[in-house]
Amino acid sequence: MGFFTRRPTAAVRHALHAHRTDSVLAQAPLVTSSGEAWVVATRAELLLVSAPGAPDTDGSAVDVVRREWAEVDRATYDTESNVIRVHWVDGGEPTPLPLDGRRSVLPQVLRERVQWSVVLAEPVRLPGGGSARVAVRRRVDGALFSQVIGRGEVDLSDPRVAGAIDEAEARVRNAAGLPA
Repeated sequence: MGFFTRRPTAAVRHALHAHRTDSVLAQAPLVTSSGEAWVVATRAELLLVSAPGAPDTDGSAVDVVRREWAEVDRATYDTESNVIRVHWVDGGEPTPLPLDGRRSVLPQVLRERVQWSVVLAEPVRLPGGGSARVAVRRRVDGALFSQVIGRGEVDLSDPRVAGAIDEAEARVRNAAGLPA
C-alpha cells in the first residue's frame, strides 16, 4: 500500500485537538462502512474516533472515546485480517480495530504503551478452578495503583476466592513499594 499516509478530515482533526492531552505517537484510519474512523495512540491514552456521515467542520458530529492505557488489558493483532482487538480490563467486549491496510506503527505503539503501564503482574489460581491476574499499573503521571483482572467466573463473595486475590494483591503492592 505504500508509505503515504492519509490525513484525517478537518472535522476529525478539530475533535482530536479538543480531546487529546498530548502528542500523537501513532494513528491509523479504520475500515468503516459509513463515515470516517480513526484510532489514535498518545503517550497518555488510546482514542477511538468516529465521524458518521459527513461531520461538521467544527468537529461537533465527531465522537471521541478516550481510554487511558491502564484500562487496556491486552491487544491482539491478526496480520492476515489486519484487525487489532483491544481487550479491556473491565471485561467488556473486545473492540475490533480494522486497519485500512496502510503501513502503520500503531500495533507496535499499542503494545509498547500497554507494556509500559504494567509494572508487575501475578496470575492467581483461584479455589474452584478459576483464575485472575493482579497487577500494579502505572498512570501517565507515574502514579502506581493495583488492579485485579478476572473473568465473569470470579466470585468475590466466596471468602476463599477473595482471600486468594487479597493475598496476591498484597504481594504485588509490597513488591512495588505500595502500601498494603
